[in-house]
Amino acid sequence: MHPNPAFRTTEYAAILAFARAQGFGMLTLNGPDGPIAAHVPFVLSEGGAALDLHLARSNPIARAALPLSALMAVQGPDAYISPDWYGPHNQVPDQVPTWNYIAVHLRGTLHPLPPEALEPHLDAISAEQEARLLPKAPWTSTKMSEGAMPRMMRMILPFRLQITDLQGTWKLNQNKPPEVRARAAAALRQSDAARLADEMDRISPPGPT
Repeated sequence: MHPNPAFRTTEYAAILAFARAQGFGMLTLNGPDGPIAAHVPFVLSEGGAALDLHLARSNPIARAALPLSALMAVQGPDAYISPDWYGPHNQVPDQVPTWNYIAVHLRGTLHPLPPEALEPHLDAISAEQEARLLPKAPWTSTKMSEGAMPRMMRMILPFRLQITDLQGTWKLNQNKPPEVRARAAAALRQSDAARLADEMDRISPPGPT
């Protein structure tokens, strides 16, 4: 997480809402030969105390000596910011390039779940994602041929990260005056980074200048 407090947030509700909306992150922990990672979808519990995920049986994390401390890193939009976008150099002098981004870290202890937890977890994760595709009729596992789902489930295992700490970085030029940040956001909209520009415009109140 960024060390500048201007970019950090302790609003746990915002961190959890962001992680839930993304629904995908990088799970990392220390293995016997160094850090290991897996890129996985997940489902957050209603109160945000835990998240459930699944891994292929052959994944090194699935074969680790759990329970272990772990980190789920969830990243949102990001983009390079050119100093030229802040305004004329005689008005906004001595600026340097930077990178704007949103990311949250969910830390805790990773535990294996019993096999019977796998099917409800898969149903929950598909239901959450299919709900975002309305008015399309949701896909459910009942559309699978008889025996197909159990056969495929033999290849994966369920896990739970019991969350003990939340950290969030919204690095969106809060350390610039609002009019300078607005010019950078406008420039981003001319590229393929419109979502990041929207987040920059949403910042309230403005950070220190």
